Amino acid sequence: MISRDRDAAGRARNDRPRDRLGRPLPPGSAGVARIPDDLELTPQQTLTFAQQLLDDGLAFNAHEVLEAAWKNGPVAERMLWQGLAQYAVGITHIQRGNRKGAGTLLRRASERLTVYPANAQHHEVDRDGLIAHARELLAALDSGAEITEDRLRPRLCAEPT
Repeated sequence: MISRDRDAAGRARNDRPRDRLGRPLPPGSAGVARIPDDLELTPQQTLTFAQQLLDDGLAFNAHEVLEAAWKNGPVAERMLWQGLAQYAVGITHIQRGNRKGAGTLLRRASERLTVYPANAQHHEVDRDGLIAHARELLAALDSGAEITEDRLRPRLCAEPT
């Protein structure tokens, strides 16, 4: 039986290095720096870091940052962070050429962002812009249209006016 890496609490971990798109590489390979599972940032720091990663084409890493906020943040905000993390995974699937997986995750992300309470804390997340962008990507996926890299760098927060 193959032994799996485990953290201090006994949860399974995969410490193998990963490429830019989050795919595991052979042990000992040089990969992209990993995001710690226990990352704790303020909401604004989380959004800034995730945006930087998206801008650098590292949607998988952005997903890990957003997932940490989802898992470590207030219960009342989990749907927001989960939707944002799924959004980044949807982009990761596009980068990997997995159109079906991308569609599934972008739909889930859009649904979560849509139902997140309007009176709840948004941390300046551009919900409407992200939902519209997800719909554009879904239409492109459904039609088989090419999706260029520049379309995979959404703005998480509205630009200041």
